[in-house]
Amino acid sequence: MVIGGGFIATFFISIQVNAQVTTAQVNQFLSQINTITTAVPFLMITPDSRAAGMGETGVATTPDVNSVHWNAAKLPFSDKKMGLGISYAPWLRALVPDINLAYVSFYSKLKDKNSAVAGSMRYFSMGNITFTDNVGNTIGQFRPNEFAFDGTYSRKLGSKFSAAMTARLIRSNLTNGITVAGQDTKAGSAFAVDLSGYYNNKKIKIDGKPGTLMFGLVISNIGSKISYSTSVNRDFIPMNLRLGSGIVIDADAYNQIGFQLEFTKLLVPTPPQYSIDANGSPNIDPNTGQYVILAGRDPNVSVPQAIFQSFYDAPGGFKEELREINICTGLEYWYNQIFAVRAGYFYEAATKGNRQFLTIGAGLKYNVFGLDFAYLIPTNGQRSPLQNTLRFTLIFDFDAFNNLGKDAGANEGGK
Repeated sequence: MVIGGGFIATFFISIQVNAQVTTAQVNQFLSQINTITTAVPFLMITPDSRAAGMGETGVATTPDVNSVHWNAAKLPFSDKKMGLGISYAPWLRALVPDINLAYVSFYSKLKDKNSAVAGSMRYFSMGNITFTDNVGNTIGQFRPNEFAFDGTYSRKLGSKFSAAMTARLIRSNLTNGITVAGQDTKAGSAFAVDLSGYYNNKKIKIDGKPGTLMFGLVISNIGSKISYSTSVNRDFIPMNLRLGSGIVIDADAYNQIGFQLEFTKLLVPTPPQYSIDANGSPNIDPNTGQYVILAGRDPNVSVPQAIFQSFYDAPGGFKEELREINICTGLEYWYNQIFAVRAGYFYEAATKGNRQFLTIGAGLKYNVFGLDFAYLIPTNGQRSPLQNTLRFTLIFDFDAFNNLGKDAGANEGGK
């Protein structure tokens, strides 16, 4: 990852304090759970089963229709002219039966073959919820939901490089406008963009075998804050940096294997550590009326400042910043481009969410259709929303469909 010298310097600024902080206090901060939270977290759920089976890696894999979500800059390097994908993922299936994520994506390469356009829609349904008042009386039924629409343009910048920009419209309706704690609520809306780049070199050799080397970089969900009421308080959406590399080796005419490694980091403020009094209540600065920050930075900042600040605002300093980087690895094996087996691992620090799990998956291509499956296995003893559920993706290959039509026409003409 290439970042400016200012960024590198800020990594070595351990903490900003409004009071003297000892080494013991810093160590205490590092051991405390300090998870970063945002609004509309459904934007971070892996929508497709191929990436889900490879430890949630996708920024530097070979192109497919789900590149719209992971890294749209991959699309100009696709061997196919057009594709359509439909994905479905149950959520919290072990607890409730009606929460799920649905995802549809489509892309088409343009006539110049060096650029592509794409679009996608994801819909997250939270099931049917009964709302009650303070004494338990039912005041209504509602099915909270969130969705996002994406539009993308990507283009090659050379024989090995490409870039893309994605525009995203987000809407989140969690309360259906009911009054909560005396305050009217509303559906939240936001607008965001993704900026992405991709490197693809198909002319490398590994132990004498032909291979492809790939790198990907994506900054996603750069956009406005979101609010669910008329108050001035607005929440960050999950702005995210994803950096990854991958390599694919063609062992022979039938066997192909790929390896992936990715790093991700949220680009939103880390919650600071506030000063508290003898009763455990936060101290308030009499001049500003704000809570006194013991370590870290003020999280109430603008979107541009939040992106920069996210690299150096952790109360525990550089060590805590490192813990905010998630690591994903993936493996994919193809036999004759018909059958695939996948595996991966996702790691998140225990104090930053503690998501740690193995993934396995499989894929099958038959004529114009492809079908992918994924399954998640927690490794840290904690339950996962996707535990004991099977995710699947259906892919439609328009190129194969057109070839079938041509073959049928040729056979008909030969009779």
